[in-house]
Amino acid sequence: MESFTKLITIDRASPVPLYFQFAQQLQQLIETGVLPPGTRLSNEIALADQFGLSRPTMRQAMQHLVDKGLLARKRGVGTQVVTNRIRRQIEFSSLYDDLKRDNRNPHTKVLSVLTQSAGAATAAALRVEEGTDVLSIERLRYADDQPIALMRNHLPVGLVELSAESLAEAGLYQLLRHSGVQLHTAEQTIGARQATTAEAKLLDETRGATLLTMTRTAYDDTGTPIEYGTHVYRASRYSFEMTVAAR
Repeated sequence: MESFTKLITIDRASPVPLYFQFAQQLQQLIETGVLPPGTRLSNEIALADQFGLSRPTMRQAMQHLVDKGLLARKRGVGTQVVTNRIRRQIEFSSLYDDLKRDNRNPHTKVLSVLTQSAGAATAAALRVEEGTDVLSIERLRYADDQPIALMRNHLPVGLVELSAESLAEAGLYQLLRHSGVQLHTAEQTIGARQATTAEAKLLDETRGATLLTMTRTAYDDTGTPIEYGTHVYRASRYSFEMTVAAR
């Protein structure tokens, strides 16, 4: 444990939430092999004491990495770095564009378009203070009249004018491009989890059905984050496909 404690620093003057600072740095140590698969970590109480964080903050940081598939909690063993986790890059495109290209007749039900205070994860992704107003959008995407994805997106206020009517007729990225926003790169994480009762109802799935998840932060050509999305997809009807090359 002591081998990596000095590699993580917490900046209490930073606008980035403390839990996210810790989680990001621990993620980097895992991905670079400093903490190899199978590494056992101290319990959350001990970690919180070592880094001068509250227990709820440390619990949130660890849960963030569990949700991303980097850590696993095992009864009688504790928290470990996940063994044989596979990371894959996929094409930077929108679901709307993908469905349209495949002639799957996409259409959208807009559930909400509103301005609200940014939570910790949204604020960190968009590099704004927690509590800053952001534009939040929730949509249900259909393919051939079947619900396929529930999408939640957050954008800086004032970046682009969006309405329920425009979002029902086109994809978000299409609207951003038409407004002059230059989409350039994105960071995304793909995983899976069980559907909540509300999600299952919207997606016409059984309660607890497996959903694919994708969390994405998109950047413009200056490297500024312009969109943070958290999407869930019906695993029974959707899959991610990619081409990989030998190295």
